[in-house]
Amino acid sequence: MLTKHAVAAEAAGLTEFWSQRVLASANGNLLKVAKGTGSTNWHAHDDQDETFLLLSGRMTIQLRDGDVPLLPGDLLVIPRGVEHCPRVDGDEAHFLLIGPEVTSNAAGGKPDWSAGAEPPARPGPGPGR
Repeated sequence: MLTKHAVAAEAAGLTEFWSQRVLASANGNLLKVAKGTGSTNWHAHDDQDETFLLLSGRMTIQLRDGDVPLLPGDLLVIPRGVEHCPRVDGDEAHFLLIGPEVTSNAAGGKPDWSAGAEPPARPGPGPGR
């Protein structure tokens, strides 16, 4: 039986930041929704590429050699082994992840505060900003 998914609604309905919910599988890949705020920890996936499709909000994928800003509709593939740190630019971003597993390392870069706690307060602008 075919199942239709309202991807944006599924992402918006998540209750935990930086956690993933599997919506479907196709061709050996899982399609997962997630939402983020703040940033993850720096991490890499040595056994798989990580594909981001930004649904809403603004996100920057920080890389050791430069940042890649994403807007809704943008797709970015992080090759396996590349260290990265997704950062949400604003209050919240929703995205689709495509890959063979939910995550290939224990935390997948997920910050400790994300397990049911509120995100840390963002610092306000400094003088002259």
